[in-house]
Amino acid sequence: MSDQREDVLYRAEKAFQVYKKITPQKRAEFLYAIAEQIDLLGDALIQAAMEETCLPEPRLKNERGRTTNQLKSFAKLLEAGDWLQASIDTGDPERKPAPKPDLRKMLYPVGPVVVFGASNFPLAFSTAGGDTASALASGCTVVVKSHPAHPRTSNLVANAIRAALQQCNLHEDIFQEVTDTSIEAGQQLVKHPLTKAVAFTGSYQGGKALFDIANQREEPIPVFAEMGSINPVVVLPGIVRENKTLPPTLASSILLGAGQFCTNPGLLITIDTDGLAPFLHKLSAEIAQAAPGTMLHTGIAASYKHKKSEALKQKGVLRLVEGIAETTDRQGAPGLALVDAHNFIANTVLKEEVFGPYSLIVKCENEKQLLAVIESLKGQLTATIFGLPEELPDYQDVVDSLHARCGRLIFNGVPTGVEVTKAMHHGGPFPSSTDSRFTSVGTDAIYRFVRPVCYQDFPEDLLPLELKNKNELNILRCVNGTWTHNAIETFNLQQA
Repeated sequence: MSDQREDVLYRAEKAFQVYKKITPQKRAEFLYAIAEQIDLLGDALIQAAMEETCLPEPRLKNERGRTTNQLKSFAKLLEAGDWLQASIDTGDPERKPAPKPDLRKMLYPVGPVVVFGASNFPLAFSTAGGDTASALASGCTVVVKSHPAHPRTSNLVANAIRAALQQCNLHEDIFQEVTDTSIEAGQQLVKHPLTKAVAFTGSYQGGKALFDIANQREEPIPVFAEMGSINPVVVLPGIVRENKTLPPTLASSILLGAGQFCTNPGLLITIDTDGLAPFLHKLSAEIAQAAPGTMLHTGIAASYKHKKSEALKQKGVLRLVEGIAETTDRQGAPGLALVDAHNFIANTVLKEEVFGPYSLIVKCENEKQLLAVIESLKGQLTATIFGLPEELPDYQDVVDSLHARCGRLIFNGVPTGVEVTKAMHHGGPFPSSTDSRFTSVGTDAIYRFVRPVCYQDFPEDLLPLELKNKNELNILRCVNGTWTHNAIETFNLQQA
């Protein structure tokens, strides 16, 4: 590892020894300050992101709001304190046949976290995105490897974080940015013995490579990689026949952002039924009239064209939409294709993500074949069912099979658009992510970067504030199996 990258992690570890000890309230103040500093960048940030990514101004302004709201949500989480999962089981020295020890447990930050910025969300999943926000909220220091597709945008946001550190009088190395664009730089950051966790949003190839490196270390560490999926959408017969607005709804989701979302509906599964032909005709017409989308960079555009071309070459695949021809090497023409269930099940290439404005329709003969198609799929971020409420009970096996393969199950709604709330889960069984138990969106994302520590029979004055008898922070704690805000003495009196 180069001396510079080696130094980054040593500085991150040194800063961590200070940062992990500051109060949650001080960390909340820091997160609020980051949001404030990002807002102060004003139009300069939006303009830089527009020039580097070709994303439209309304989309980027919305994404900036999502980014700052994420930071504020984590700040509020810290202020409430309940996320620490403080648990206390008081001791009983008189218990027979053996005394009961006093046990107190809470969550602690793991250490320096390496965050890889994503290309398709230059703000919300990049330098100050959800990975950085949740890691900083937990008390971890962060080293961001900025994405080479939007260096100016990343640097502006990094400077905003540095300004927030100064504003809050915090150690300057709590956050650091690495701008080396080489693959080797990322690999070495993951290999460094002081790195304790990794967050990644991107391709399967990139995420799996980092996961393998982390597990080959002398001390393996978690890599929380969100690697995309084809997000199957099951369209049941009743809604095919009756819902005339569904084709444009699906087309809009497929085309949104030139298809550059990890939740893009890349697979539509339906049963051959009355009304399917006009349904497919209308969906094809909606896709065919769409102009080629300008993609984030030429690399993504080239990959999209190659993977779409490979998919269309597969046995039994019928191209439904040719698409308006691209005029630049950064554009991607929308695509739609059809294949029967038998050929789809037998072909692994058709189950791979085509990252862009493309979707494949799988036509099944009956419910049994529909279930076989679903069972041939690997883990997904999302799965969707479009159907009439009265027909859904007849497809419980389909619902159950989708449930086993996804992190978010949607009824009569498109998968694109990920609400940032506590109840959201953005993750799924492998290979959509490396650990389906954790989300990268919403305040529960903080749990990726913490570990529990239990204190047994510790003197009161040596316990952390969150576990002391008085509960001066007034956080919700589980005391002897009951959730309460009360101090231990008060709680014991109430239980007597």
